[in-house]
Amino acid sequence: QAELGKPQRNCYTLPGFDFSYGQYTHRTDGGVPEAIGHWNTVKPRTALVQKMPRDFITMNRGALKAGYTTAHEFNLYYKAKDIRRKDDEYSRFKRCPPKVPADFTYGITARPCTPLFDLLQHKYKDLWMEQQRALTAAQRIEKKKKDKVCETRTTFLRKQPVPAKEESFWHLPHLEKV
Repeated sequence: QAELGKPQRNCYTLPGFDFSYGQYTHRTDGGVPEAIGHWNTVKPRTALVQKMPRDFITMNRGALKAGYTTAHEFNLYYKAKDIRRKDDEYSRFKRCPPKVPADFTYGITARPCTPLFDLLQHKYKDLWMEQQRALTAAQRIEKKKKDKVCETRTTFLRKQPVPAKEESFWHLPHLEKV
């Protein structure tokens, strides 16, 4: 039963003062003297020998030099002469890191700060309004160019009428006596 006038406890009791949290390792846990006096170094592991992928370019070149032409002959050549890629050829950076300039910075450059004075003066609004005015003026000019009437023969003749025909002095021969 719960104690009278007190809330019911729903937690665990903590261990005593002599309890230490964590895992105790007998072999290496010797405290400060062991940490100062002993060098427990890890022995270097031998690198796992990775089987490099086949170098098909070199093997194809050698098969062609040997005079093989069919796929079956190429497979026989691959089994006879298994050429693997070189270690430095397969590595990502070819054993050296990429060369970058000394003042090179990684990442995205920070945006330049917006001047507060320009915001207070509504300078960006004025710039936008000027751009809009220039844009509408350019559109108006384009529209005027499109509104020009195409030149046809009728409009050309109205502007420059055909010259009047001059009276010719030549007559038909049978009308000369008249």
